Amino acid sequence: MKLATNWKDYELIKTSRGQKLERWKDIYLLRPDPQVIWDQGDLYEEYHKILHAVYHRSNKGGGNWENIKKTPESWKVEYKGLIFNIKQMGFKHTGLFPEQAVNWDFMIDKIKKENRKIKVLNLFAYTGGATVACLSAGASVTHVDSSRGMIDWCKENVKDNGLEEKEIRYLVDDVVKFVEREIRRGNKYDAIVMDPPSYGRGANKEVWDIEKSLNYLVTQCTKILSDNPLFFIINSYTTGLSSTVLENILELTVNQKKKGIITCGEIGLKGTKDNLVLPCGIYGRWEKNE
Repeated sequence: MKLATNWKDYELIKTSRGQKLERWKDIYLLRPDPQVIWDQGDLYEEYHKILHAVYHRSNKGGGNWENIKKTPESWKVEYKGLIFNIKQMGFKHTGLFPEQAVNWDFMIDKIKKENRKIKVLNLFAYTGGATVACLSAGASVTHVDSSRGMIDWCKENVKDNGLEEKEIRYLVDDVVKFVEREIRRGNKYDAIVMDPPSYGRGANKEVWDIEKSLNYLVTQCTKILSDNPLFFIINSYTTGLSSTVLENILELTVNQKKKGIITCGEIGLKGTKDNLVLPCGIYGRWEKNE
C-alpha cells in the first residue's frame, strides 16, 4: 500500500465506528467512512471540544453537516507548495482526496524528468488535484468533467497556484464521448489520468457504470496516446473492485500499444493517534520504461 505521509496541512487523527477524525489545516472535521468497521470508542465524545463540524448520514440517503464551531465557507490547504480550496460539500466531501498526494508526487516526478513538453489528459477530473500537480510540473493539461461546478472549483485552484497562464483546457463534457471525438480529431496525449466513479451521469445524462464502461474507455484512450507515452493512471474508490482488475485492464490495453511497467495496489492514510492505516481506494499505473 502507498501511504500519503508528506502532508502538513492535513492530518488523519483517528478512526472508529464508521468515522474518521481529520484536521484540514486548523479545521477539525468528523466524517463517515464505510471502511472503518473497527471500534476505538466514540470519537465525537472524545474530541467534541476541538471539532468544527460533523457530517451526519441520513438513513434515507445523503446527510447533512452540523457546524459546531464557526467554520469558514471555504479555506485553503497546502501540499508541497500546491494550494487547494476546501469546502464542506454535500454528501460528506471536502473537494479533495488527500491520499491522492501519492499520485501527485509520482506525476510531478515523471513530468519533470522528461526533457520535453508533456501533454496530459485528466478525465473525471473533479476539482483538479492532478491538474494542478501536472501544471506545476510544466505539463499542459486538458481537464474534463461533467460538472460545471467542479470545473469552476478547479479554476479557483489553478488561479490560487498562479498557474492560470499555463496551457490548460477546461471541458464540461461526458468523458467517453469526449475521448471518442478526440480519436476522430487525431489528438494525442503523452499521459492520461482518470478517477472514474462507480456510477454516474455525463453532461447530457449519459450513464456511466464502471463494470460495463471502464474497459471500453481505457481501450479507446489507447487510441489517443502519443507514440511516446509517459504514464497512464487509473484511480478507483469502487467498493469490492480489486487493484488487480486495473492491472489486468492496463495489461490488455495500454501495454499492448507500448510495453512498459505496470503496478497496482491500494492507497491510504495513517492515523497519527492510533497508527492504524485507513484504506482509501486503489490505483493501477502504467509507466514507460526508463
